[in-house]
Amino acid sequence: MEYVWGGTRRFNSYSGYFKRVFGCRVQKLSINAGFTCPNRDGTIASGGCTFCNNEAFTPSYCTTDKDVRRQIDEGIEFHLNRYRKAEKFLAYFQSFSNTHAPLEQLKRIYDEALAHPMITGLVIGTRPDCVDEEKLDYFAELAKNHYVTIEYGVESCYDATLKEINRGHDFECAKRAIEMTADRGLHSGAHFILGLPGETDQMLIEQVELINSLPLDTIKFHQLQIFKGTTMADEYLVDPEKFRYWEVSQYIDLFIDILERLRPDLVVERFASEAPPRYHFGRNWGLIRNEQLLLMLEKRLAERETYQGALYK
Repeated sequence: MEYVWGGTRRFNSYSGYFKRVFGCRVQKLSINAGFTCPNRDGTIASGGCTFCNNEAFTPSYCTTDKDVRRQIDEGIEFHLNRYRKAEKFLAYFQSFSNTHAPLEQLKRIYDEALAHPMITGLVIGTRPDCVDEEKLDYFAELAKNHYVTIEYGVESCYDATLKEINRGHDFECAKRAIEMTADRGLHSGAHFILGLPGETDQMLIEQVELINSLPLDTIKFHQLQIFKGTTMADEYLVDPEKFRYWEVSQYIDLFIDILERLRPDLVVERFASEAPPRYHFGRNWGLIRNEQLLLMLEKRLAERETYQGALYK
């Protein structure tokens, strides 16, 4: 069976999306450009989100003592050794909030990345309260000649949850930023965490309708992971029952329930995540890799004879 997004995979995959857009395998290169976050530097708050330990998902070559070009060079070398089929590369500004700076500083950083001969575009991770008309106009200008995606950390559609995790913005703020981005013809993505305190399986399924209403191109989900050194780790010590935990098979079935209701045109970049064991705290899945999780997802989709958008209205 061939699905509406093309191909025979039962969900609209990120790799398939890149092949349609670029005609080849594309690899994202993580870059740490030394940004901070308004939820850390006092602009909004100083404590940060309760779940956040940025080091847990930042590659070892991404350090602020290296300039952008050197990180790109080392990232290309790293990924060509691991993924020899990659033909094009995107500079992925991943760490913290990568629009939380004056526009002139942003221009210096992003112009430097795009000047690299192997970089074909940008993926910029940020918060919805860190963009404005002027910054988005700049990115729209870059997008005339390059691939550009603005990727927003939304985390939840529920304001009570966002307050609980000290996010510092509400869902309306995320909705407004995504709409402003789409209005300029920019690609937009969003990130959601499944299993935040207080959210039931039913709530996670019901929020899909709100996600579908957003003018998004790509979407990431992952299970809540509690990391050492976070406020959430302290909260776990006090009340571990406050936190959701699924076995892998349970999580995959829940995600399929979500996937069945998800807009078929939404590209699923990720549905779960891994982190180095040294950061793990509390119950976790251990050393299971993303590649293994993906195989388990595809096997279970086949067993359930279902696919992305099967229940979408």
